[in-house]
Amino acid sequence: MSLLSLTNLSFGYHENHLVFENISFEVTPGEVFCIIGPNGCGKSTLIDSILGINHPKSGTIEISGKNSKKLKPREFAQRIAYVPQSHTTTFPYTVLDVVVMGQTFATKLFASPGEPQRDAARASLAMVGLKGFENRLYTELSGGELQLVLIARALAQESDILVMDEPTAHLDFRHELMVMEIIALLVKEKGLSIIMATHYLNQAFYLENAGVNTRVALMNQGGFDTVGTPTEVLTKERLQDVFKIITTLGTTEEDGTTRKYIIPLRNQH
Repeated sequence: MSLLSLTNLSFGYHENHLVFENISFEVTPGEVFCIIGPNGCGKSTLIDSILGINHPKSGTIEISGKNSKKLKPREFAQRIAYVPQSHTTTFPYTVLDVVVMGQTFATKLFASPGEPQRDAARASLAMVGLKGFENRLYTELSGGELQLVLIARALAQESDILVMDEPTAHLDFRHELMVMEIIALLVKEKGLSIIMATHYLNQAFYLENAGVNTRVALMNQGGFDTVGTPTEVLTKERLQDVFKIITTLGTTEEDGTTRKYIIPLRNQH
């Protein structure tokens, strides 16, 4: 069963220039779909099209078998949650208040969130390792903590699909690993489906190494170059063609498990 289906989707900001065209793919329950590609290839533009921010020139987007254009905002929020790559911390809300905002679609007009919404927010914070942060001020958190709060807010929506645009773009190694561990947990134990745009090639291998059902779409100028498992897609030849870099693929053994990774060596000249 397909939770999300794109068919021949095309989009451009200007009449005579398309950022991407004829993109088609499906996302099924309990999988991660990684969109990987160089800067400017259209990853974020594609994410914004899925979210309804951009209006495609042609093609269709179906969510749980229904045309996304026909979904009311409440229905859309029940199916898709979003984690941006960054967020401006303007007002000193508490962490709990920020996460409760993920439940606002479930409240009636002019109504305030109740205890069920707060309980869902607390559970989401515990899931991302932030139990005890409820009364901390959002404006006083580190970058890594902020990103975990945004993930908790998206989880509070209790949607089937989580869309993440460069979720670790501004994080150090420790917090990047924490986010990847949470993604693996959400897919394997909660059955969520995740669409993730990323620059970091090894994140796809991390998920595959962790036993997560993972597919990669290697995006180049104008569309998808190829789609498949990380092992099938992230080859030295394809990375040289798309990213113009020379790489080597390595493996390491840990606890009886072979783990794959990519080492960038140099730019192609």
